[in-house]
Amino acid sequence: MDQELLERTAPAKSNAGFRVTLARGTHEVRATQRLRYHVFGTEIEARPQGRIPGHDCDLYDPYCQHLVAREAASEELVGSLRILSPGAAERVGSYHAENIFDIGRLRKLRPRMAEVGRVCIHPDFRGSDAPALLWRGLVDHLLTRDHQILMSCVPIGIADGGRHAANVFQQIHAQQMAPIDYRVFPLHRLPVAHLADHRHTVMPRLIEDYLRVGAWVCGEPAWNPDFNTADLMLILPMARLARRR
Repeated sequence: MDQELLERTAPAKSNAGFRVTLARGTHEVRATQRLRYHVFGTEIEARPQGRIPGHDCDLYDPYCQHLVAREAASEELVGSLRILSPGAAERVGSYHAENIFDIGRLRKLRPRMAEVGRVCIHPDFRGSDAPALLWRGLVDHLLTRDHQILMSCVPIGIADGGRHAANVFQQIHAQQMAPIDYRVFPLHRLPVAHLADHRHTVMPRLIEDYLRVGAWVCGEPAWNPDFNTADLMLILPMARLARRR
């Protein structure tokens, strides 16, 4: 386990019902991996990774910092996400997104770009304050470390063959697309034009939230063969977030 993960802590965020901190130690990271396995495996029929039964884990986990939300009274883990800093991405050899997209146009951003991934909230707590508190904890974490760019791949289930994912992309407005210099290209392209039927579809909550705070979509969705999802990549310059706070 990366020593930085074990030693560093984030300023805790809390309210009457929940608290958000960085995971400390392997046992807390394992808890996030079990939550991910449950949420992604059952809800979007993704193919969780890793050799530990009942856990979603990959080679990036030991290099990430894991932000966790817990119910204050019960200490139950209700949400989590992971953050791969620019330095950690250099140590592991890549961002996770580079397994899914050609991100060559973002090379000048790498010293300032943190990757946020595996965002999940337990279904019983999505109407609570936990998601907002986790988001505020993430923003504070990035700003205090001067990570000026947030990059994230959001998975969309493809149990229907990818039609829903294609329709989601078709609903992205032109002004929500990234400038040409920030575009990325799928390594395994989802055939959007073939799959989309232009029916209105419910936007995944995480994508909706990212767009609401100023994130851009970096290009067409990619088929992620490892996770068996369609992934949409978004990028959020923190300066845009600051103007919207």
